[in-house]
Amino acid sequence: MTEFKVPEPRWSDPLQSRFLRLAASGLLPASWFLPDLPGPEKRAAREGRLHIEIVSHCWNYAHMLVYQLSSLVLFPPQGVDVTMTVYYGDEDGLTVDLLEHFAGQNVPGVLWNWQKLPRQALFRRAIGRNLAANASTADWVWFTDCDVLFREGCLDALAAALQGRRDALVFPSAEHCTALLPPDAPILSPVMTPLTVLDVDPTLFSHFPRDRATGPLQITHGDVARSVGYCESLPYYQQPSGTWCKAHEDRAFRWLLRTQGEPIDVPGVFRIRHVAKGRYTGSTLNTRVRSGLRRLVARLKG
Repeated sequence: MTEFKVPEPRWSDPLQSRFLRLAASGLLPASWFLPDLPGPEKRAAREGRLHIEIVSHCWNYAHMLVYQLSSLVLFPPQGVDVTMTVYYGDEDGLTVDLLEHFAGQNVPGVLWNWQKLPRQALFRRAIGRNLAANASTADWVWFTDCDVLFREGCLDALAAALQGRRDALVFPSAEHCTALLPPDAPILSPVMTPLTVLDVDPTLFSHFPRDRATGPLQITHGDVARSVGYCESLPYYQQPSGTWCKAHEDRAFRWLLRTQGEPIDVPGVFRIRHVAKGRYTGSTLNTRVRSGLRRLVARLKG
């Protein structure tokens, strides 16, 4: 396991964060920070049986990850090879047990790839994503979250849609999402003892169109991922943290790639939306405030 040391907070850190968020809004050209983005002519237009790597993070989210991993068991891909990569921390005992359980699930076409990180590195999601981007041998890399499920036909349709493409970034044009669920929603309290494969009730999910490659829906060409990493050219986003960091780097990643992504038709993408985030590491008041903000944002988006 790679060693990571959390740097001492500096007065300039909030300024760096704010500066990068403004820069990624289009205030500054991305070429100032990443001048050598490989053009389409340098990206392989792969066809046939593709290899797709899915990259997920889990911290205190085993009750969500169980559905994600189960979806690969219940709806195994037929015409594509999938590497399921999960970054986790060994202090999260339930997730450790869950990964050990699924490591014993033999799913043709699926390779389980568990990657342990110190929690300080796990808390800055761009670190794991960057490590995965640099190490991946896949044709395409899907950066996602552990509350996303790949249900019937999802990954085979994705592989079909990616045939011969050279886009830097694509995304599903729609996903099926739950309402913003309260903590006591039954789906958020699955039976975890004994550990087993679990499915969701699809009637709880509604169809939502998407217009850009948001954080859990970023599917990157493998040659691009290996060349530029995940915000590797922005050192601030590669610094470990003592608390979970809001993923502002997702927007920065799209800015660096000079695209919001190209939409493709991919059925079977499901996501469980929920108010209380298990990854929050602050006080009870902090968690309540952040959960309240999530409710407000959900209402404004309709």
